[in-house]
Amino acid sequence: MIVRADGVRSKGLALALLATAQLILALDYSIVNVALPDIGPSLGFTAGRVQWVISAYALTYGGFLLLGGRTADLLGARRVWVGALVVFGIASTAGGLAVEPVLLIASRALQGTAGAFLFPATLALVDSTFTEGPERTRAISVWGSAGASGLALGVLAGGVLTGLFTWRAVFFVNVPIAIVLVALARRFLPGQARRSGGRFDLPGAFLVTAGTMAIVFALVEAPTAGWLSPIAVGSAVVGIALLVAFVIVELRAESPLVPLRLLRVRSIRAGLFIAAAWMSSFGMQLYSLTIYLQEVLHEGPLRAGLSFLPLAISIVIGTQVGGRLVGRLGIARTLAAGMAFGAVGLFLYVRLPADGSLADLIPGMIVAGLGQGIAFTTLYVAASTGVPEGNEGVASAMAMTAQQLGGSIGLALLVALLTERVAALGGTTVGSSIQPASVATDALHLNFAVQGIIALLGAATALFVLGRGWRGRATRGRARAGRWG
Repeated sequence: MIVRADGVRSKGLALALLATAQLILALDYSIVNVALPDIGPSLGFTAGRVQWVISAYALTYGGFLLLGGRTADLLGARRVWVGALVVFGIASTAGGLAVEPVLLIASRALQGTAGAFLFPATLALVDSTFTEGPERTRAISVWGSAGASGLALGVLAGGVLTGLFTWRAVFFVNVPIAIVLVALARRFLPGQARRSGGRFDLPGAFLVTAGTMAIVFALVEAPTAGWLSPIAVGSAVVGIALLVAFVIVELRAESPLVPLRLLRVRSIRAGLFIAAAWMSSFGMQLYSLTIYLQEVLHEGPLRAGLSFLPLAISIVIGTQVGGRLVGRLGIARTLAAGMAFGAVGLFLYVRLPADGSLADLIPGMIVAGLGQGIAFTTLYVAASTGVPEGNEGVASAMAMTAQQLGGSIGLALLVALLTERVAALGGTTVGSSIQPASVATDALHLNFAVQGIIALLGAATALFVLGRGWRGRATRGRARAGRWG
């Protein structure tokens, strides 16, 4: 129940705070990409290990999401939101001051942990502040603009900050933002009472966190250590065993971390798959485009970062379009249209030449960005619709966990495909450098095609599974957020 201690709150300012929090989360997922070539030699990372600056964030972020979601539901979303921002700011400061690789990796892991609590608390606050239906859809469109565009803006900001200052700026930039958000939270965000009768499912929390992290670790290590290496296979087996144990514990728990009854709903299961498909297709275009910009076009950090501006703008426009289309086409059809339209943009990248220019990227960025934005907004409108009260945090965490696992699987798949394709074409790979440029381009064409196919699978799932699951509830949906599909 919302406790209004400060009178009538401004929903507009509340949404601005929540969108800003989501923006820095998305930014930090990708902001270090362009800075990696500077971070490696600066701190003395050994060959291939600098990638853990990215992986450490993804590992803890994906692992702690479900615990973060349930914590927000039980302790109150605003309380968790403020605490997570404080930890996030401390971790960012530590990252900017790091003088050894292990310290930077540890700070990134702490950032990811804080982010895993901040994300579900943010979406839970959106749900509790805005009424389900058109009002919440509009709010999620704004929130989605920050989240979906943040991935591209992160690469842009990383390039600009690294080019104008040093790589340390990509960490320090979070600190003043976190301070301002914490200072304004109590005034503009709704407080929530602790949930009576609820308690933490500690065995379930341990099992799902350890299991998810083990699987993400296996996916991170597999491309470099080998898919059949002991460390990759061992981590995957341990992760699967822990998740099986988690399901058994949850079925018997009095107050489960994740109410498994939610997974019996076909629309929720479909939504989790679509979230994974979204990240492994659109989310991974940043990885492939960064390689093209730096290894084929030989752009420096500043120009490479600025090159993502058309993509970021298109994503912001797409999120707003998606919010308007939901009321007209329904959630399922809008989501399918966004995924399919964005897939066309990914396929346009297959035309990129080895001797191209930044102008060659623009058609694909515009089309892929629009589709990506439409799909992201609609995906989280779906995730927040019809969720039982008291489960908003864990529901949003389930969707983001699927998204993170999809990103880890997608990245592992793309790295493996890229490596195999380069070898088959007679090229060489040293770290992230691929020679010659013609081989790098041909290998990236395969990656973009695979990403487009994954997006189309997500579109088909939205149309034929998600739409079918909600068709029977269309009448009730019209009274809330328009037809559902």
